[in-house]
Amino acid sequence: MMRLVKGNSFISLKDYSRGDILSVMQGISTYDDQNLKRFIPNKKKLIANLFYEPSTRTSSSFYAAATYLGYEVLSINNVQYSSVAKGESLEDTIRTLASYVHCIILRHSEEGAAFLASLVSDVPIINAGDGIGEHPTQTLLDLYTIYKEFNRLDRLTVTLMGDLKYGRTIHSLVQVLNMFDVHINLIGPDNLMLPSQYYKKEYIESTVLTENVAMSTDVLYITRVQKERGAVGNYAFTEKDSKNLSDKCIVMHPLPRNEELGDWFDSDPRGRYFEQMSNGLAVRKYLLGEILG
Repeated sequence: MMRLVKGNSFISLKDYSRGDILSVMQGISTYDDQNLKRFIPNKKKLIANLFYEPSTRTSSSFYAAATYLGYEVLSINNVQYSSVAKGESLEDTIRTLASYVHCIILRHSEEGAAFLASLVSDVPIINAGDGIGEHPTQTLLDLYTIYKEFNRLDRLTVTLMGDLKYGRTIHSLVQVLNMFDVHINLIGPDNLMLPSQYYKKEYIESTVLTENVAMSTDVLYITRVQKERGAVGNYAFTEKDSKNLSDKCIVMHPLPRNEELGDWFDSDPRGRYFEQMSNGLAVRKYLLGEILG
C-alpha cells in the first residue's frame, strides 16, 4: 500500500513515489461502492470538515465517506460564522479543532495552508485544496478514473485544456503524470498557461485544440476559468473538437463547469466527468480508512 499509515496527514502528492501511486490505485478499489459492506462502522471517531472556500463535491463526498465508514462529522462550511470572523488565525483554529476531533479535512484559499496546519495539529490533516497550490484528493480520483478506464497510467497521451495557471487540479495532476510515461499537451489562452515550476518534460503547447492533438489524445482534461482567483480568458470544447477525438478517448472535468464544457456533450459515451465525481467517494473513503485505521 501507499506510505499512508495510521496517524499521517495527507498534504501533497509530492511526498509519494510512482510505486506509491500505483499501489493506491489498487487500494482505492477495495473501498469502491461494491465493497462497502466489508467495513464495520466505528462511531467513536469524529472528523472536522473545515472549509474556508465554497465546495460541493469535495465537502459532501468527504462527509458521505466518513458517514459510510461510521464516523461522525463536524461540518464548518461557513467560517464567516466562526471565530475566523473575529480575526482568529488558521493555526489557532486548527489547534482548537484538533482538541475535539480525530482528523481535520481542510480547504483554504491560501497556498501552503494545509502544510502550515499540519505543523500545529495534533491530529492528521487532509488537504482538500489550498489556493492555487494543490488538490491532491481530486488528483487521486482523476488518476483512479483514468486507471479504471485503461488499467494503466503509462503509455497515454493526456491533453490538459483550460486555465492551467490558476487551476490547482491541474497543478496536482501534472506533477503526478510526470512520474509516468505520459505525453502531455497543454491547451489554453496564453495568459493562463502552466507556471514554469511544473515543467518537467517537453510539452506541446497551443491556444486551440488542433486536429492532430485531438486525434492522438487518450484523455482530454478540461477545466474552467478560475475567476475567483483573478483569471480572465475564454475557451470552449466545441462539437468540432469532439468529432476530432477518437472513440477511445475519454473527456474529464473536475467540476463545476461553465461555458468551457456544455451539457450538449453529456450524452456522449466518452464523457467521464460524472464517473469522476462518483469515484471521489471511493477515494475519500480510502483516505479516511487508511489514516484513521
